[in-house]
Amino acid sequence: MIIVFDSLTGNVERFVKKIQGFNKEKIHNTLIVNEPYVLVTYTTGKGQVPRSTLDFLNNNYKYLVAVAASGNKGWGDMYALSADIISSAYRVPILHKFELSGLRSDIDIFTQEVHKFVANSKMDSTEQ
Repeated sequence: MIIVFDSLTGNVERFVKKIQGFNKEKIHNTLIVNEPYVLVTYTTGKGQVPRSTLDFLNNNYKYLVAVAASGNKGWGDMYALSADIISSAYRVPILHKFELSGLRSDIDIFTQEVHKFVANSKMDSTEQ
């Protein structure tokens, strides 16, 4: 499982750097992912998905298994809304929402959830 992330202010990048045990790749214009991945992004504007994340997903949605997003709880209903939008559009679960660059507890929750996906994918491949 790979963790693909998009970061503008550095909050998501700081969050992802705290995660151990997974390959990580920052979104860029030519990135193509051909294996299952979890997307970590931020929320911009008034609860919008960043354009760079949308552009990436247009070419890489096939292997998306889950999404997580950062935000600021001061935004109220728009807090980490990009995760909800992506979850709905691509029919994948939201693993976690975290504020700014996350706390240790956010890293622990996120890591546990990703490990569940890894375990489930191994079980699925042995059943085939």
